[in-house]
Amino acid sequence: MLTLQNSGLSDALVILGAAGLVIPAFARFRISPVIGFILVGALVGPSALGALVGQNPWLYYLTISDVHSIEPFAEFGIILLLFSIGLELSFRRLWAMRTLVFGVGAAELLGAGLILAGAFYLTGLSTGGSIGLGLALALSSTALVVPIAGTTSAVGRAAFAMLLFEDLALVPIIFMLGALAPSAGDAGMWGLLRTLGAGVVTVAVLFVGGRFLLPRMFAQAARTKSPELFLAASLLVVIVASLATAAAGLSPIVGALIAGLLIAETEYHGEVEAITAPFKGLALGVFLITVGMRLDLSFVAQNWGSLLGATMLVMLVKVAVTMGLLKISGARTGTAAETGVLMASPSETTLIVLGVAGAAGLIAPATGAFWTTVTAIGLTATPLLAKAGQLVSRLIERGTSGESSDPAIDQVVPGAVIIGFGRVGRTVADMLQRHDLPFLAVDADIDNVNAARREGYTVLFGDVTRTELVDQLRLGHARALILTMDDPVLTVRLAKRVRAWVPDLPIIARARDAAHAAELYRAGVTDAVPETLESSLQLSEAVLVDLGMPVGPVIASIHEKRDEMRKSIRLAAGIERDPRIRRVRLGKAAE
Repeated sequence: MLTLQNSGLSDALVILGAAGLVIPAFARFRISPVIGFILVGALVGPSALGALVGQNPWLYYLTISDVHSIEPFAEFGIILLLFSIGLELSFRRLWAMRTLVFGVGAAELLGAGLILAGAFYLTGLSTGGSIGLGLALALSSTALVVPIAGTTSAVGRAAFAMLLFEDLALVPIIFMLGALAPSAGDAGMWGLLRTLGAGVVTVAVLFVGGRFLLPRMFAQAARTKSPELFLAASLLVVIVASLATAAAGLSPIVGALIAGLLIAETEYHGEVEAITAPFKGLALGVFLITVGMRLDLSFVAQNWGSLLGATMLVMLVKVAVTMGLLKISGARTGTAAETGVLMASPSETTLIVLGVAGAAGLIAPATGAFWTTVTAIGLTATPLLAKAGQLVSRLIERGTSGESSDPAIDQVVPGAVIIGFGRVGRTVADMLQRHDLPFLAVDADIDNVNAARREGYTVLFGDVTRTELVDQLRLGHARALILTMDDPVLTVRLAKRVRAWVPDLPIIARARDAAHAAELYRAGVTDAVPETLESSLQLSEAVLVDLGMPVGPVIASIHEKRDEMRKSIRLAAGIERDPRIRRVRLGKAAE
């Protein structure tokens, strides 16, 4: 019979309670839940509330009694993360990244590792200990960096390529440290060679077997139309692939990545990704809690100066090496800087390498404990580093892509000004060009700006949250302002500001929904176009017609519904006229 005295049940309740509190609370304030999970781990861990259970038994129900009991779940979270990354990739894309992976990735790991190792050697650490510690701290966190940066942006692609090489290099690093151990002989190097040989064979078997078996297995699961069976098949593939690479001596995360790549080549990858996502998120939260538990708060308080200095040393070396290598490989300065800052902190795998180095006798237990704390501090700071990297990138790009490379605003014929040049802004620009109407677009994403300029669009790089940039747009001479940003709060704020400056300027804004449209009308826009309303009406029209309803009554009911929406927005906005939410038919437009 399970009771709350059962440590497994009690720990599970603490973890689920933390997830239920941390995720919505930190999302409310637009803060990454990563920090929340790590802080919860530090709070309920053995160095904080857990140390008080003896004096206050009721704290047993709010703490995790056995740290090691939840570590397998944390490792499974990382495995599922690498599996999901594999689902987003393809063999063609992976092959296209080979230069970044085995060129920049290898140079980044070895370069940062050797520089750090040299610094440690100068402090009196042994050669083997310096190499082990340097390589351990040169690793960066796949579990945190990839969810933050993704794998499709310029920063995400560069970071993922380097992280992928680090994951592949983890097992050779571990075996190398074993070979460097004072008690090791030639057996350590032979063990490394045997592992690499077995790993190559195992990976080849997984690729060949997966190509033939996975499509058939998932087809059978899909025919049952049972989500449970589909989930079981997905988890089975991940577990078998991870166990196979682990049995061969490689890291289980390599098997998880291969499993994701193989499923990505099938037509079932979307369903697999959706059905495994909740498990990945929860397991990753468990991993972050275990990271927080490694923070000894009393040790941090007593040694905060040396810990801060050590953390800054590691981060500065990694930023310099990563940024320099990416610049050499041809990346933009802003992209290189943002990637370098994002990759600056150590990794969850740093903890594994530190443990191996300690077990091999290369570093003393006190040294391992110190750098374990540094690693936990660095992991906690990763979301903050991401924000800092974005800020640094914007400052650099503003300086290098400023007045000299942007189209001169004074030379642009006064016309429409489009703020936001994503999917919607580009469509508006195309329609203005079709009718020979001049325009100037503004966007804060330098990659979007450069791509648009190459295609012949007049686009200015800039951040419209800066008042001086909006002043330079000469909106008093513009014929219209079109706001297409995917940021409802910024859209409302900018509409209010411009309306106060230019009372007669037509302002047309993209709205999320009816409530956002009403808020924009109150802010002073001329027209707010809700992107969801018209699409929902068109969808309803198609459904009704396909269900056999006569076209005439269907169109009449759609018009009635559109009128109801207009009236509701008018009442909510407090305006006298009905807003424009209608779809012009080609037949009527031609009349």
